[in-house]
Amino acid sequence: MINLFSLFENFKLSDSADIIIVSIILYRFFSIIQGTRAVQILVGTAAITTLYWFSLTFEFYSLNWLLKSFIDYFFVILIILFQEQIRSALAALGQTRWFGRKKEGYLNIQIEEVITACMALSREKTGALIVFERIYGLLNHSSTGTKLDCKIHSDILYTLFQVNSPLHDGAIILSQNRIQAAGCFLPLSKNVELDRHFGTRHRAALGISEITDALVIIVSEETGKMSTCINGQFYECDTEKELRKQLRINLVPSGRKINRLAKNKAVNL
Repeated sequence: MINLFSLFENFKLSDSADIIIVSIILYRFFSIIQGTRAVQILVGTAAITTLYWFSLTFEFYSLNWLLKSFIDYFFVILIILFQEQIRSALAALGQTRWFGRKKEGYLNIQIEEVITACMALSREKTGALIVFERIYGLLNHSSTGTKLDCKIHSDILYTLFQVNSPLHDGAIILSQNRIQAAGCFLPLSKNVELDRHFGTRHRAALGISEITDALVIIVSEETGKMSTCINGQFYECDTEKELRKQLRINLVPSGRKINRLAKNKAVNL
């Protein structure tokens, strides 16, 4: 108990700031890798580290020599294994005030390209499934399709969902202002209370939104109706204006701020 009190006596304001900063970094890191293969890599790395501790404790010299070589290059290996997650973390800096205006400009252009494609697909009753990556990484889902890594353009989106396209049967994943992959397979929702009239596209949209924070646009092949799905909830978009509103509220920082202010005003009323 005395040692505990002495610990708090030596506790400084800088120590508090240090702990808070490290906590924020770790929280952002785990948020980014959640739902990706990086989690499995992290578990494997933790297992090797535990094994190294056992080799030191019980003096397993051969195992210790082998694992020591791995530990010596640990940080280099870590950067190689988590290069995509590190890129995502650095890209997330664009959400701060210093880069927010520039990022918002990119998002507005991206949104308009997607809306143009969705309106054309809706008129022709061509099914579509478009996923916007937000904070949580979607690399394990994009790896199930064909990697494109090209600029987001309405013509490309429209062409990819045409019936004669080999990639039309699947989802397109958008990440970091790029079309990351097409023809991707998404996990279907296991929600037994889901209406029976929802098809595979809607179940896939609901499934990915239940395990990540992604925003999904669905264009129905049967009716041509558009809807968005986020956090396990569907929102119908009967017009171009409604679709634009949903995308701006959930993707653009200023749009989210306006939405929060509107909700607070409604509550006060």
